[in-house]
Amino acid sequence: MLKGIHPLLNADVLHALRAMGHGDELVVAASNCPADSVGRQTMIGHPLRMDADTAAKAVAAILSVYPLDTFEPGAAARMQVVSDPHEIPAVQAEVQSAINAAQGSQFLLAGVERFAFYE
Repeated sequence: MLKGIHPLLNADVLHALRAMGHGDELVVAASNCPADSVGRQTMIGHPLRMDADTAAKAVAAILSVYPLDTFEPGAAARMQVVSDPHEIPAVQAEVQSAINAAQGSQFLLAGVERFAFYE
């Protein structure tokens, strides 16, 4: 066990975060996202899994070691609700709170249309 490393950050996630740089993207998604098919198209070649019971806990763990990119507009984004792109579901509000706690309120979740998000 490593000291000072959030327990949700397993070796695969830490390796991916360490390899990332400006402009690289990381998606935190629920199991109903097409994670397997999307993950196979990435540089890692498979989805990364975390044993978090909420997206906000996963985001808090990630942001404990990895800062959001200040050079990229929309450094944090969310998939828009199909029927109402301005709606912020509770899970996305919780993630925004985790971002605010780790990085400050300057990083608002940018809305991305569903199929653009999948890309």
